[in-house]
Amino acid sequence: MTAAMSGSNTAPPVLSVNGLTKAFGSRRAVDDVSFEISPGETYGLLGPNGAGKTTTISMIAGLLKPDSGHIRLCGFEDGPTRREARAHLGLVPQDLAIYPDLTARENLVLFGRLQGIPRRRLRERADEVLDVIGLSDRSGDLTKEYSGGMKRRLNIGIGLLHQPDLLILDEPTVGVDPQSRNAILESVEALSREGLALLYTTHYMEEAERLCDRIGIVDQGSMVAEGTVDELLRITGEADAVSLSGSGSVLEATRALGKANGVVAASGDGTTISLTVADAPTHLASLLATAAREGMAVTDVDVSRPDLEDVFLHLTGRALRD
Repeated sequence: MTAAMSGSNTAPPVLSVNGLTKAFGSRRAVDDVSFEISPGETYGLLGPNGAGKTTTISMIAGLLKPDSGHIRLCGFEDGPTRREARAHLGLVPQDLAIYPDLTARENLVLFGRLQGIPRRRLRERADEVLDVIGLSDRSGDLTKEYSGGMKRRLNIGIGLLHQPDLLILDEPTVGVDPQSRNAILESVEALSREGLALLYTTHYMEEAERLCDRIGIVDQGSMVAEGTVDELLRITGEADAVSLSGSGSVLEATRALGKANGVVAASGDGTTISLTVADAPTHLASLLATAAREGMAVTDVDVSRPDLEDVFLHLTGRALRD
């Protein structure tokens, strides 16, 4: 957990979104969405295609005007409508925004000049960014020769050039190989440790579980749940699956465990007991003691906890990629 989430950091939020609403004709793409992001916090915005994530991001970035609601960005009450406010914001779009016939360094210099970074500082900053995204040794190569993952990392570097306080990352690992994907995730983790606020959208639940301090789940334009991973798991009321394998009095142990504290359901087949348990880590020691007392010699234990995919399915009735 980052310092921003530890309770010791009382700095005001980098981003506050309140009651954000946007309609296209009769369809409300975003309906009364609210959340905030603190310095050093990574906030995940999850939802299926068409849920309103891109529209929300576009309004935060100043690319779309909301119909109603309020965006406060780095102390600017009128959000991203002013150039001074947008200077605090970095946007890494899902579609690559790089020039293939330029080198990585030339891309950074070009975008840095557009952002108004002084020439001397720009040279230094390009070196810093190339180091962060792991492309220093390939900085002189044309980007059309890059792999998909390298292009994605350069895309992130362009968003970092002007040292924003908030970086929006929209599906930054789409279409990349596992090695490049891990490099991108490590870069994101490093940026958070350095105090950068991050708004992260993804279709990969494992990325959200790894990176995000808090997560907002949006569906059909509305925020249906928000919290840490543990908080979201508790909201759904999902129980853990526990499997005990072994020998001895398995059937007797099954009957006793079915009555044990925290056990929702129990079944056995002679060698394995399958349990549904509320908060299994809390009850596991007593469950093993009960099995042993009934004469079962447990040789293998497996605990499967619900994940964000289960939460999302519970809340929306569909998988994230639907």
